[in-house]
Amino acid sequence: MTTLISRRDPASARDDSSSREDAGAPAVSAPAVPADDGIAEGGLCDFSRLESVNLSGADLDFGLGPNRAGARVVVAMSGGVDSSVAAALAKYAGYDVVGVTLQLYDHGAALRKQGACCAGQDIHDARRVCEALGIPHYVLDYESRFRQQVMDDFADSYLSGATPIPCVRCNQTVKFTDLLGVARDLGAACMVTGHYIRRQVGPLGAELARAADPDRDQSYFLFATTRAQLDFLRFPLGGMKKDDVRRAAAALGLRVAAKPDSQDICFVPTGKYSEIVERLRPGAAEPGDIVHLDGRVMGRHEGVIRFTIGQRRGLGVAAGDPLYVVRLDAPGRRVIVGPREALLTSRLTLGEHNWLGDGDLMSACESGLAALARVRSTRAPVPGSLGLWNGEPAFCFEQPEEGVAPGQACVLYSLPDERRVLGGGFIASTVPADPRLNDI
Repeated sequence: MTTLISRRDPASARDDSSSREDAGAPAVSAPAVPADDGIAEGGLCDFSRLESVNLSGADLDFGLGPNRAGARVVVAMSGGVDSSVAAALAKYAGYDVVGVTLQLYDHGAALRKQGACCAGQDIHDARRVCEALGIPHYVLDYESRFRQQVMDDFADSYLSGATPIPCVRCNQTVKFTDLLGVARDLGAACMVTGHYIRRQVGPLGAELARAADPDRDQSYFLFATTRAQLDFLRFPLGGMKKDDVRRAAAALGLRVAAKPDSQDICFVPTGKYSEIVERLRPGAAEPGDIVHLDGRVMGRHEGVIRFTIGQRRGLGVAAGDPLYVVRLDAPGRRVIVGPREALLTSRLTLGEHNWLGDGDLMSACESGLAALARVRSTRAPVPGSLGLWNGEPAFCFEQPEEGVAPGQACVLYSLPDERRVLGGGFIASTVPADPRLNDI
């Protein structure tokens, strides 16, 4: 059951917290608002000011027919500038807009940290933006679901020796499954988000494509979006530059125009992942050996949760040449280290895969479809081909790729255009280019 924490209707300009389905739901307390909060005079934005902003890249046609005023759209609002401008553009385009914000956690440090998301200050910011836009705003309590579907998975993945991506899991479950259902319950014809990604319509239906601005492209975190979800989603910012998004917010007088982008993982405000894992799974981290590729025991560690593939600093061992974490053996409680060249991977297998290309994934693998693959959000896609490895979907790199970590995503892009997102999967296993790793 979804718990409604608060509802604000611009017609009444008041919070309705009495409509919570769960009487015991925690109220969201908003901090005091400065007298000059940057919102346009009268509390409503002057949308004519957007005429001075470059909106040529904005996708303002959601394909819902000519009667935009009769087409309701729900906007997922995190309290940041991107989702705020997405809501503003939907309103500017003439749609019946409703803003929805999820309370995902209530971490004291996160409430005080700029660059987090989905906590108290961000909920307050989203509410104020909706007031300025003159649209209804709902706050839904998703703390329990977020804990179960994202945080618990994060902890268990680290304990298994994997390197998880909770942002992908959050999009995959809480946002693009649960929240989509809420949007439909609210009578929406589509759900809008502030992601930098493009939705385009191809011969067989909706397709996913990389953002126009490669520095802002978020396709790596959205590969798990299914075809059914893509049919319902819209991304108005996919063709825009970030600077133009901020200019749009400033032109409308939105107080979030200069708000910093979210950083790190939202529920890990200190950036120390091991502390969160230990809090969620107390006593689960066990000490073990740090072992060199040649079999030498180099030292001891306090738990594999403190390491990730490719890590060089903080190993706690002395060696003449630089050493890197090249493998994590969670069952054996071993951290395997070696030289940088031992990080090279020739092939990987895909788990929990999602296919958005033509045909089906198995057919693409059997035909050896050439594609690009991105194995880290900060890396450029590299060429290779799909195939099968021990009967499982796999990707073979044209040239060995460095630091491929199980638990991360392998996102696939089309060739030769390099724009369309073909889908991908979580990296289940890797085949090292260094044969010495095969015996460990």
